[in-house]
Amino acid sequence: MKQMTKSEQTKAFIIEKTAPIFNSKGYAGTSLTDITEATKLTKGSIYGNFANKDEVALAAFDYNLKKVNSIILQEMAKYSSAKEKLLVYGKVYADFEDYPFPAGGCPILNTATESDDTHHELRIKVMAAINGWKNKIMTILEEGIKNKEFKKNIKTEQIALTIIALIEGGIMISRTTKKAGYRTAIRQSLEQFIGQVR
Repeated sequence: MKQMTKSEQTKAFIIEKTAPIFNSKGYAGTSLTDITEATKLTKGSIYGNFANKDEVALAAFDYNLKKVNSIILQEMAKYSSAKEKLLVYGKVYADFEDYPFPAGGCPILNTATESDDTHHELRIKVMAAINGWKNKIMTILEEGIKNKEFKKNIKTEQIALTIIALIEGGIMISRTTKKAGYRTAIRQSLEQFIGQVR
């Protein structure tokens, strides 16, 4: 494995330290002062490694998304059936405090709500993340069709989008109302929905 240069190490350090801030406070809410305080680096050092705040925010989103995807994949590796793998989404997102989730929760939801009209590059990243998530679910559903867990004629894209909407909607409602129990309710609805996929 190739060893990182000092510049690459500094960049990785900045991303690691600022990713939780961007995920909790958002792009607009994160200031240069937040970045320098978290990293204990000067403004010059930050901008010596990144062209601007946008670049740091984009790298932070990638870092947070990778963290979430890694948790999901590790959990899915414990199961063999497609149905069990799909249920992992409900389990992880409902009980995200039990996992090394990024501070602030789901980076897709956090960034989507903020970047919708205000930050084109972040919006593109979120769109790619949602498409990647949708495609992953569709692949699991196709695996289930092959293993005869599901019928051939199921609408894989529609099912995938419904799963994502249930999860992200559940997180948003739970966070807005400050009722963690709503995540459990949504998880149960998700389990019911996946159970009905034939």
